[in-house]
Amino acid sequence: MSALTRFLGDTPLKILLKLVVVSFLVGIVMSAFGWSPFDVLYGIQNFFLDLWHMGFRAIDRFVGYILLGAAIVVPAFIILRLASYRK
Repeated sequence: MSALTRFLGDTPLKILLKLVVVSFLVGIVMSAFGWSPFDVLYGIQNFFLDLWHMGFRAIDRFVGYILLGAAIVVPAFIILRLASYRK
């Protein structure tokens, strides 16, 4: 088995044929939805920009939820530990 076949996982001709078939199927689906390769790239770019802009707000909400829950959980934990310490 050659290094190229080991790297690709199959013979180069079979891999080429698989890539052509999958590319054809993806092309049909993209054409049916009216997508272009640039639409996909812009969609990925917009996803990460939205995630970046929303990220700091999400972190603030996440920390707020943790502190809100800790206001109940930590005292309950301490009370339960003290109650079990007596036994």
